[in-house]
Amino acid sequence: MTLLRREALVLFGAALACPARAADGRATEFTFEKPEGGALPLAGYKGRPILVVNTATACGFAGQLSGLQTLWTRFQDRGLAVIGVPSPDFGNQEPLDGAAIAEAARKNHGVTFPLTAKTRVKMPNAHPFYAWAAAERPGETPRWNFHKYLIARNGTLAGAFATPVEPNDPRVISAIAAELDKA
Repeated sequence: MTLLRREALVLFGAALACPARAADGRATEFTFEKPEGGALPLAGYKGRPILVVNTATACGFAGQLSGLQTLWTRFQDRGLAVIGVPSPDFGNQEPLDGAAIAEAARKNHGVTFPLTAKTRVKMPNAHPFYAWAAAERPGETPRWNFHKYLIARNGTLAGAFATPVEPNDPRVISAIAAELDKA
């Protein structure tokens, strides 16, 4: 096998194993791992707006976990899903693993919304969801913990909010309300 053909096959295999884009261009094609094991498919939230946030329990912005909980409590009955994605990518400010992350978030911030297992969100080793989001909005990728992506009811990327934008910021509330009002 020639070197060029071997390189092409490796690239093709990598693209199949970890696609940067969802097959239908929708966030609901992606699956995260749960901290206790098993899968957390975004397809389970199809037809609902989803706020996906990379989190870290030892970050100076960890207080936003309480704000995210408030959003989820306020809007869950209308269909909003909030999913926390703990990540070690920024200063390794997620020192915990597995269920210890969820326990710390619950104990310290009252979090009851779903959290994933610790996940890479920063390119080039980002989870496929984050690679897809980066392709959809190249200038709006996570630069620190607590970057927020709002997924529309139809699975497209409806908005992105940088770390300093608090969960109770009027821009976040307005974007969520607009998605919830769509039939």
